[in-house]
Amino acid sequence: MTNPVPPDGLRGAVDLSALVQRSQQPERAASGPADPIVFETDDAAFGSTLELSRTVPVVVALWASWSEQSTGLLASLERLVRARGGKLVLAAADADRSPQLVQAFQAQAIPTVVAVVAGQPVPLFAGVQPDDVIDQVFDQLLELAAQHGVTGSIEPGEPGEAGDAAEGAAAAGPAEEPLPPLHQEAYDAIERGDFDAAASAYRTAIAQDPRDTLAVAGLAQANLLGRLHGKTLDSIRNAAAAAPDDLDAQLDVADLDLSGGHVDDAFDRILTLFPTLDAEGKRRVRERLVELFEVVGVDDPRVVTARRRLTNLLY
Repeated sequence: MTNPVPPDGLRGAVDLSALVQRSQQPERAASGPADPIVFETDDAAFGSTLELSRTVPVVVALWASWSEQSTGLLASLERLVRARGGKLVLAAADADRSPQLVQAFQAQAIPTVVAVVAGQPVPLFAGVQPDDVIDQVFDQLLELAAQHGVTGSIEPGEPGEAGDAAEGAAAAGPAEEPLPPLHQEAYDAIERGDFDAAASAYRTAIAQDPRDTLAVAGLAQANLLGRLHGKTLDSIRNAAAAAPDDLDAQLDVADLDLSGGHVDDAFDRILTLFPTLDAEGKRRVRERLVELFEVVGVDDPRVVTARRRLTNLLY
């Protein structure tokens, strides 16, 4: 079901500028991505995407490799955005690698499609929608953008094949510091869907330098992606509903919730289950929580709260 574009203006309650402040990487150069119409964005690069929205409405697709609906939807979005001749652009954000974007846009499902106009978010729809519905939503989006003075356009470049965003269209930018070899190895492995190889590379990096916090976080993320790989949202939720006392099933839902931005739900699910478990079950929950804490960020307030709750349960 679609969320109609708000007729009364932009959703200003969500402060996307905080994403720019949290970014630790330089923003892309003003020349923009190699393909100016369809490109990737993420937590670190969203500052340039936000700035672009002051010229042209940006459609942001939050997708994930484990979501069977994502690839088809991205192909449709790319085709329909390109048909607008530069009046819209499409930024594809991998939800698993962009938890701050998922949180900022308050995504309740993957895939979710939102827009940014003049630096402010606009909800569009979640899940797969027919092309004619998406076209109507885009019409409303352009009308809303015009009301707020965002009427620019982007000169189309060479179009890629439909679905390129799902495979990861490379974005041009300033020269960045190369990743350490093992981090690059892990990143390449994640790109090709080999999460075991990515985890192995991160473990080696940690063994070489136990203070490598980025490798620790990367390992947690690779493990999360590996656990979700090949599973569908419906199968995970149905299994958990059918077996509320099955720890594996509940841990799967926690993984799914966290990857979709429902961080508090993920933590609450397994912390609520914790007192009912035997010693082995409690050990597994502690280990999983520590890993999920790394994915979210150990300084995140939600992690601090969940860690305090876990400590109270332990003692």
